[in-house]
Amino acid sequence: MERKPLDLLIDTNGVWLSRNGLLHGVKNFEVSRNHIHITTDCQSRFTVRNSRRSRSARALRNNKYRKACKNCKLSDERITRFVTKDFGRGSQARVITSSKTKKSKSPKEAVVKSVSSKANEMPPVVEAKKEKPVKPDYTPAQKKRITTLLSPADDLSSIKELPTFKELETELVKKRKQDLRQMYEDDRRHQLAQLERDISLFLIEKGFMEVRTSVLIPAKFIERMGITEEDPLYKQIFRVDENTCLRPMLAPGLYNYLHNFDNIMPDPLKIFEIGTCYRKESDGKEHLEEFTMVNFCQMGSGCTKENLLNIIDDLLKYLNIDYEVISDNCMVYGDTIDIMHGDMEISSAVVGPIPQDLDWGVTKPWMGAGMGIERLLKVKHKYTNIKRSSRSISYYNGITTNLR
Repeated sequence: MERKPLDLLIDTNGVWLSRNGLLHGVKNFEVSRNHIHITTDCQSRFTVRNSRRSRSARALRNNKYRKACKNCKLSDERITRFVTKDFGRGSQARVITSSKTKKSKSPKEAVVKSVSSKANEMPPVVEAKKEKPVKPDYTPAQKKRITTLLSPADDLSSIKELPTFKELETELVKKRKQDLRQMYEDDRRHQLAQLERDISLFLIEKGFMEVRTSVLIPAKFIERMGITEEDPLYKQIFRVDENTCLRPMLAPGLYNYLHNFDNIMPDPLKIFEIGTCYRKESDGKEHLEEFTMVNFCQMGSGCTKENLLNIIDDLLKYLNIDYEVISDNCMVYGDTIDIMHGDMEISSAVVGPIPQDLDWGVTKPWMGAGMGIERLLKVKHKYTNIKRSSRSISYYNGITTNLR
């Protein structure tokens, strides 16, 4: 069954389910290009991404909730409709969207069903339709192979008549081999490694000190980050044994450095780390099980939202990446600032303090942001798949290595 977008699920259910399981009535919502701006019956207002695969979409497909919001004053009828998924009476939510002009259909061609019975009368002349050229019918496996061989610079839409699969594959393989040979002669630098070096240089020039921490962390750090067995992220963790796991994020190491360097380094303390993280992921288009993060944070004076956004703006301009800023909420940090490129999140930022700081011995104001480097690389080079920008033996700098 096709998964409905989040806006259709809100329209159908007429309710919103928060991360803590609180069921709200939806008074109205407005759908923009990639986001939904929601107002609940209790007058809460927030913006979320319009995604089929988000936690919110999964929650609205389900029928479980912890309790109803007392301020929304949901009727038993609306709650029952959500639980039983009986939407015959329509939704209570009012959808505000921009109207779209429907294209008028061209009139159907007249068909001659009979001719004159008079012998001396000529039958009507019907012009024969021009047959369109038949395009090669590629199999799903062949289409996948062609997609793998394409680069962002290739444009098949300009080709009037596509060749046979074998002809097109041979031509694309030839191009990709030439691309790889050109890289070997001209540059020889791996794009992911080069982007890591560029970001590191930028942050060092901004006064941040680079740190490196282990990919193996104590399992108790996960609990200290506020991640419990009920949280989806808990199930994504790669465990080595009962007491050790692969880090799903860089935050635990940075928290330790903030605590240990407090009262040693000048104010404000600025540190950053670039390193690999690991999560069990099911959606391979935008997610990887092994991915690279850059996290930078500042503790002490000057920790304001304005200063944080200025650093992010300078970095993304340095990398020549367009973006927009929206507000969001996550299970670890609560209220966050999300940085979006189109419908893809490329960064999440926070201005502290937050409640879990005390568990790490951090008592001063701080601000920080994390960015997925493979996602930045995907945006910079317009790759259609995140795997082209990842650590891989299947791709080198976005080009498939399966060229034999």
